[in-house]
Parts: sequence; structure tokens; C-alpha cells
Amino acid sequence: MNSGKNIRLGIISALHEEQEGLVEGMQGPATLIHGMRNYASGQVAGIDAVCVLSRIGKVAAAMTATTLVEKYGVTHILFTGVAGAGDAGVKVGDIVVAESLVQYDMDASPLFPRFEVPLTGLSHFQSDLQMSQRAASAALEFLDKDFETAIDDVERAEFGLERPRVHRGLIASGDQFISKRAHLAQLNGSLPGLLAVEMEGAAVAQVCFELGIPFAVIRTISDNANEEAATDFMRFVKSVASRYAFHIVTRFCAELKSGRVQASRESAGV
Repeated sequence: MNSGKNIRLGIISALHEEQEGLVEGMQGPATLIHGMRNYASGQVAGIDAVCVLSRIGKVAAAMTATTLVEKYGVTHILFTGVAGAGDAGVKVGDIVVAESLVQYDMDASPLFPRFEVPLTGLSHFQSDLQMSQRAASAALEFLDKDFETAIDDVERAEFGLERPRVHRGLIASGDQFISKRAHLAQLNGSLPGLLAVEMEGAAVAQVCFELGIPFAVIRTISDNANEEAATDFMRFVKSVASRYAFHIVTRFCAELKSGRVQASRESAGV
């Protein structure tokens, strides 16, 4: 990720609550409607950005990511939202930054290997290393400096948010809300190292791969992808995940801006 490059960041979330506060906090926002979506352009912590809600599912996410690039000229994409835990070591309130993403419901066998996206030769799409490192750094900074003040004591107690951690690794996407332990166990057996399950990230990853756009995906764990997954889901999104997203994305953009300023000084010999 070239910090000196003229960056226009596309910020995608599936639900309004996952992006709450970002648009309101933009500098010089302007909203355009296209394809039944509101694209808000402005600056987030000094970075030129376009915020949009993709809605839920892979097709919706792919359409939104493509529009951001082709119509709004974004050069990088960051997806932020919630996900279910894909591993027993990943807890509610933890943060997962994708290193790679796979579509767990892609199966064109026997014509192609299971999980491989036909005609790409890939099953796992790698996120941009530098963007992911910045996202992980922003998440760690949030947990260290903002978490206790950003998340209400009542919500921390309600959801058992004691010592949230940041994980990096595999995220799997599919057009299904995982709410059965047996289904998650099957995925774990087929996808070693799985950390989180959700419904959009791998579709965005495929679009970015095909269009040559650097991207990162960061997810707050909202549930354990089991029979209790839907319990208080929206309460968690509204009162916890929205705060995570606001602070992490703002920190991500501020760090990106700082990196760009430093790169400009270095190029100028300062």
C-alpha cells in the first residue's frame, strides 16, 4: 500500500448500524444515490473516502464493490462489519482481520475443486498485506486506548467482553447465516484455520482481485455461529459493533493519513 499514492478509500458495511457515526463524522459529505444505495463521499480523518451500505449477501456486496471502483473511482476498499466465530478460540467481542477469504458455498465439483472460483484458479483470495497490517494496528490501538470508554459497562457485562483480542487469518463467506454447531463443525473440517464466518467478504475479495484493487476486511465477532447466534444480535450490532467500527476505521484512516504525510516529506527530502 503506497502511502504516497492519491488514495480514495471505499468503506463498505452490510448494515446501517455497522457504519453508524462514520458518515455523520465525515468532513464535507455529499450523498449520491445509485443502484438503490446511498454513496456518501467526503473525508474520514483526512482521507478521501466513499461510505456505502452494501446490504446483506455476496451478490449485494459484489455489486457494491464494483460500483465503488467503476463509478466512484475508489483505489482501495475496506469492509467492516460483524461475523460469527469460526473457532473456539475466537470469542464474542474479538476482532478478526482477514489474511485470506474463501466462499464456503462455492462448489462447482467435479468440474473444479471444491471452493475454487471457476476460471480464476483460486479458492482463497489474499487481502492486501499492508492494508491488513494497518487494520490490525488500528484494532489493537482501539482495544488498548478506546475500548473501555467506547463500550458501556452494561454492554460489556451483558456480552462478556472482558479481554477482547485481535486475530488474523481465514474468513469464510456464504449466503447463509450460520446458526448450527454441526454446520460450523463441517466448515472447520473442510477449511483448516477458519476464524470467522460471514456473508460478504469473499465476494468483495473476488471483485478486488479481478479489478486489481487493494482491500482489507475487518470483522467484530458478534456470535458463536451456533443455535444462540441470533440472540440479541441487533443489540450487539447497535451498542457494540458500531462503536468498534467507528473507532477502528477512524484510526485506520488517521494512520493512513499520517503515513501519506510522512511519505510526502520523505519524497521532498524533509
